[in-house]
Amino acid sequence: TLGTQTDYRDGEAQTDPYSPEYIVRSGSVPEILTLATLTWGRGLPAGQAEMEIIDRIREKRAWEAALPPMDSPSNIAKRLKMMEAMERKEWAYREEEIDKLQKVQMEVFKKLLQRREENRNELNAMRLNNHWQNHQKAKEEKIRKIQHDGALMLRKLIAKRKNWMGKLERRDIIREYNDFSSQTYAPLSRIGFFPDSNSDYYAVKNYYLNTFAGLCELEKSVQPSVFPLKIKAPKPKCIITKTGYIKRSGRLEVVVAQVHQ
Repeated sequence: TLGTQTDYRDGEAQTDPYSPEYIVRSGSVPEILTLATLTWGRGLPAGQAEMEIIDRIREKRAWEAALPPMDSPSNIAKRLKMMEAMERKEWAYREEEIDKLQKVQMEVFKKLLQRREENRNELNAMRLNNHWQNHQKAKEEKIRKIQHDGALMLRKLIAKRKNWMGKLERRDIIREYNDFSSQTYAPLSRIGFFPDSNSDYYAVKNYYLNTFAGLCELEKSVQPSVFPLKIKAPKPKCIITKTGYIKRSGRLEVVVAQVHQ
């Protein structure tokens, strides 16, 4: 009733629970002070383990209260015997805690190893899958090439089988003109066609151009206005004097213009 918590964060999230100040009266040891080392998130709120620790502290306090006073040799021997028994009990409890901690650590190690093994298996499976896909692509490409070559060889065999006796076939003009690889479009030299021997086949042979009489007759038919030539002399690109001499500055200008181009 003397102190309350009034501080909050910006996000309206409560901070660690408030612990009021305390004053211990002389001659008293409050039991709640045994929990002073516990904080929120580190032992609080109390769970099963914290409750066991509290019970052990209570048992130890009751045991300390039951110890006999050191006023006689018999009480001293009895006290030493009780302290040895308590020490053995403490060591046994500590060993049990260590065993529990080791079991928890072993479980954590098992989970980590299992997770690492799963990740490694997944990575190996991914690599094997990629390797298998690459082999499948190479296999499909090889099969496709074999099928293509097989179809080509079959077409050649079918073409050979059509005229396997070497019989003469009647010429099919329509088929030859439809096939651009036939002898009509691309004749072969081994069957007697030499394209260089008829190189002047498409040359223009005109009577008016190849003979003198034809040229004279062509000249008579052309109008006289065609013959006079009208040629304009080009203007000099550099400075020329009246005597026809090109100055040095003009030559330099021409050279500079050429270099610039």
